Amino acid sequence: MMKKGNIVLIKFPFTDLIGSKLRPALILLETRFDYVVCFITSNLKIEEPFDILIKPTSSNGLKKESIVKTNKIMTIDKEIVEGKLGTLTNAEIKSLNKNITSLYSLN
Repeated sequence: MMKKGNIVLIKFPFTDLIGSKLRPALILLETRFDYVVCFITSNLKIEEPFDILIKPTSSNGLKKESIVKTNKIMTIDKEIVEGKLGTLTNAEIKSLNKNITSLYSLN
């Protein structure tokens, strides 16, 4: 069982759909069969206004400074999750909630 703020590894398909690579993603929501996730990238050059910069720690399991892409949300089947890397801090989850609320005009 995963919860909001968990960082997981997912099989992310290549554009040719022949292969895949394990990539980190952030759990936003769990349903019976799926997870709603935000993508995470270590490419710091593509930061946008509502993204969240995350420094690597032992609790989040990231190897490099990374960006949570709050505008890159996807529903994935639970079967493609390979495992849990770690968890965001409460402060990071609070920032995530604020940014998603603002980005999607939910307030």
